[in-house]
Amino acid sequence: MTTQQKKSSTRHGFKIGESIVYPAHGVGQIVAIEEQVVAGMSLELFVIDFDKDKMRLKVPVAKAVSIGMRKLSETDFVERALKVVQGKARVKRTMWSRRAQEYDAKINSGDLIAIAEVVRDLYRAENQPEQSYSERQLYEAALDRMAREIAAVNKMSGTEAVRLVEANLAKGPKRGKTVDEDETQEEEAA
Repeated sequence: MTTQQKKSSTRHGFKIGESIVYPAHGVGQIVAIEEQVVAGMSLELFVIDFDKDKMRLKVPVAKAVSIGMRKLSETDFVERALKVVQGKARVKRTMWSRRAQEYDAKINSGDLIAIAEVVRDLYRAENQPEQSYSERQLYEAALDRMAREIAAVNKMSGTEAVRLVEANLAKGPKRGKTVDEDETQEEEAA
């Protein structure tokens, strides 16, 4: 198994140094395009680094598009995703295990809108009942995946991106404190 660096820096519209989205892992950066001989066949591979996970992935150039690897979303698409999290949560009345599988599939789809739907559906404001452990895990995974892409697109830190998503979640219906609750608390304090 031998490895060679490639001279040209662009393949299938992806270039070295570009940030991309890999469905199962989120935002990564193409650091090289290598040619490797595996089982007697020569393969061109994208070498992708995922800094947050401290992971390096090699993806065959020919399979990159078919597995769902894509460029970062445009800013208008990010705005659409932020509008999705402001919407009303849609919780199906099916068994939790089935919903959890659906949420997991959406998170690993690489589709920013689908991930935003998971964030919206699993979000709990402080005044709402607490989530189960598995719900919280899925919510945090979706929030992290969404925030990392927003951070890369808007060139902000991950923390700022999480705050942006949470601010948009608070704008949603029946989330955060309502005017009636604020008035009730003020009356009790007086």
